[in-house]
Amino acid sequence: MRKSTLESLPADVAAIVDGPGTRDAKLAAVSALIHDSLPDYDWVGFYLSDPHEDRMLVLGPYVGAPTDHVRIPFGTGICGQAAETLETFVIDDVTAESNYLACSLNVKSEIVVPIMKGDVFIGELDIDSNKAARFGPADREAMEAVCAELARLW
Repeated sequence: MRKSTLESLPADVAAIVDGPGTRDAKLAAVSALIHDSLPDYDWVGFYLSDPHEDRMLVLGPYVGAPTDHVRIPFGTGICGQAAETLETFVIDDVTAESNYLACSLNVKSEIVVPIMKGDVFIGELDIDSNKAARFGPADREAMEAVCAELARLW
């Protein structure tokens, strides 16, 4: 798979969305593309709204170290907070967050971007970095554009 830049990522994700395969295969391909293309993007994956339990996130495809957080209630942790508020969260120092759910002691910063289909919350893109303050305005803009492309999978 070719590597992307922040600038090319939305178009590269659109090509995956428009290509063959199941939704989960496409989410896995997007996780791998982002993880393998961008430095210090150490864990890249998706939490999706559970269709069987209201206000619950379930772990979807991801690339990175295994996590114990396979189900997260809305409002719990950064991921649950993003699901609750429908806002993007950029966390420069996860240790400064009282509600952070630690996936790894190595994680220093995080970005979580909701995936919306119209005004319906579908899930979110969650990215962890072992580098503090890794995610800036350009990362946020690119990942929000990526999530807009991903919404077309639903």
